[in-house]
Amino acid sequence: MKRLLLLLLFPVAAFAQKTEDLTRYVQPYSGTAASTTKGALKHGSGTELNANTIPGVGIPFGMIQWTPQTQTGETKCNPPYLYRDTKISGFRGTHWLSGSCVPDYGSFTIMPVTGKLKTTVAAYAAEFSHQDEITTPYYYSVTLPADQLKTELTGTARCGMLQFTMNKTDSLYLLIVPNSDKGKGFVKIDRTRGEVVGYNPAYRIYQGSGNPAGFNGWFVLQVDRVSATGGVFSGSGLLLQDSILNQKESGAYLGFKLNKGERLRIRIGTSFSSLTGARKNLEAEIKTWKFDELVKQQKEVWQKALAQIKVKTSVEKDKRIFYTAFYHTLQHPRLFNDVDGTYPRFAGQYELSKLDKGNYYDDFSMWDTYRAQLPLFEILKPDLVNDFVASMIIKGQQGGWMPIFPCWNNYTAAMIGDHVTSFIASAYLKGIRGYDVNEAYRLMRQNAFELPPAADYQNGKGRRALTSYLKYNYIPTEDDVPFAFHRNEQVSRTLEYAYDDYALAMIAKPLGKTADYEELIKRASNYKHVFDPSVNSVRGKNADGTWIGNFKADEKSSFITEGTPRQYSFYVPQDIPGLAKLMGGPAGLEKALDTLFEKNEYWHGNEPSHHIAFLYNYTPSPWKTQRVVRQIIRDEYSDGPGGLSGNDDSGQMSAWYVFASMGFYPVSPASDQYMICSPLFDEIEISLPEAKKLKITTRRTAPESIYIREIRWNGKVYAKYDISHEMLMKGGNVEIYLFNSPGR
Repeated sequence: MKRLLLLLLFPVAAFAQKTEDLTRYVQPYSGTAASTTKGALKHGSGTELNANTIPGVGIPFGMIQWTPQTQTGETKCNPPYLYRDTKISGFRGTHWLSGSCVPDYGSFTIMPVTGKLKTTVAAYAAEFSHQDEITTPYYYSVTLPADQLKTELTGTARCGMLQFTMNKTDSLYLLIVPNSDKGKGFVKIDRTRGEVVGYNPAYRIYQGSGNPAGFNGWFVLQVDRVSATGGVFSGSGLLLQDSILNQKESGAYLGFKLNKGERLRIRIGTSFSSLTGARKNLEAEIKTWKFDELVKQQKEVWQKALAQIKVKTSVEKDKRIFYTAFYHTLQHPRLFNDVDGTYPRFAGQYELSKLDKGNYYDDFSMWDTYRAQLPLFEILKPDLVNDFVASMIIKGQQGGWMPIFPCWNNYTAAMIGDHVTSFIASAYLKGIRGYDVNEAYRLMRQNAFELPPAADYQNGKGRRALTSYLKYNYIPTEDDVPFAFHRNEQVSRTLEYAYDDYALAMIAKPLGKTADYEELIKRASNYKHVFDPSVNSVRGKNADGTWIGNFKADEKSSFITEGTPRQYSFYVPQDIPGLAKLMGGPAGLEKALDTLFEKNEYWHGNEPSHHIAFLYNYTPSPWKTQRVVRQIIRDEYSDGPGGLSGNDDSGQMSAWYVFASMGFYPVSPASDQYMICSPLFDEIEISLPEAKKLKITTRRTAPESIYIREIRWNGKVYAKYDISHEMLMKGGNVEIYLFNSPGR
């Protein structure tokens, strides 16, 4: 009787709470179709309309992902999978930068073909239906009706496993294709060992475009039975040999005879270092042929990763959007070393190095991810961030200069700014310091004060247009910025360099670099030199100090990066009070923000806009941040394939949603402050390092309530609209009271 009474008062869940499966909320399709959001339809065009994500299977920050392939080759802005396509041409081991507009590299594809052997894409690409697919972060499957074949795949940090199930008795051929658009690469079969090995050489993009990147995408593929036949091919021609090198449309094949219901399994090890490294990785990560057990293990990896943030709401759609966004933030940077610490030297020519500790990472889409994606992991995974920063220092030491936008394990000078500086400053200011900060400072200072020799500069080292910036304290329109992927864009460069100078100043001061600090903090105000009070906007400026004519605030301009002068006028994250003063004070800033949003000129699909909605916290009407952020959440994010507003850019677009829906955002990453907005969820629990937890509970007067009336931090009234990193990392309980109208 006593137990019955307890069960009536406290449901069974209170005694034994079942762990919720968070992976079921992830929609890997999201971003694989053209965006359907409000902002993208107005401001986006071409590839900017696509989020360019893939339904990638692997683990967080892994070396490789596995994806169904509907698009062949390694073409810029052409992801391996597009939702609109109707044919699958294989299953790719990919190094695609999630959400980017760049090419894949070092990838290879495995295609099962039943019946007669076919070796050209036109002949073997198979019709499929989305109804026959299952997509999760840790497992993918599809049934190809014409082949009566089911394919399943899963992946580890560096390896993968595929399982093929025959729905009829027939021949099954496996094609293994290095995806080189240049007709390069190597593949070799050993039928007696049930093995195929090979590589696909990586090539540079942007600076040094088309030149070897100094490493290969290596793979070793093992089959769980001896094949009946095998060989190599080029196009439709079969060759009487066991290997093929540097020929177009080439690959290897293995043939099997399988009965209905029989399964064939393959496991693949990969490496950027060597075939030996690929073997070691496979031996370490996939020791058996137990496919279902491996799937279960990888599901647990994802469950643990996603469970670091638990949200509660009765709106299932919001949970789908949140955990899909969280999944996308966990794609990059990319693990680059083998299990024994071996990795290709940065900007090298096939030389290898070896780590003493930690891991080495690459593929930092830094112009995007310094804003919110990397700061998210400064909260969740400080130890991982230490490895990220240490990787940057290694790159600077091996290449001689701190990179601007390190991808493909090389210098690129893609985009603008020098935001590795912002990232390292952000980590340092938040107490993440498991690296040589003096060496980091030396390399960052070199970028800010020195110009490389001409050949190094052309190769992507150093800040673009630094000479003009130092001479004029802005970059004049006469400097068209040669040897840059983005030419011109002088005003945007000035604004971003001013912010980066501020970031470096924040490290110079505690390190006792007084002279550097004074110079850098002065340069942090260079944004003022490109702000024209007569139009209340940033504007192109000539070397003689005159403004360019024919000014249009809401049209894309050559001196602005991927946007308009009105949008970029708010890019002063280091000094919003100073910007407000230029605009006539806090009320003037509010009016300028009102104009941007009322004219529908806010573009969420481009990262320089991501902090803007939070700037109302610096005005007399902070409640407008709460309103606008909620509107962006509703307008610019949805579930389904078209639910992301433009390129996800290695998770930055998704990281914005993760932060904003939790109720705070890092407007200036190179500080320890976050701006507050109203949380989307009823309850949020963030698991912090050292077993601490931050619990955020919203108390609403109605389901639609979004305006903050009161905040209580550990029971005490909290009157500000910003919180410090130190305060957040202590954990605790936050209660936020939301009403239908502003009142605080």
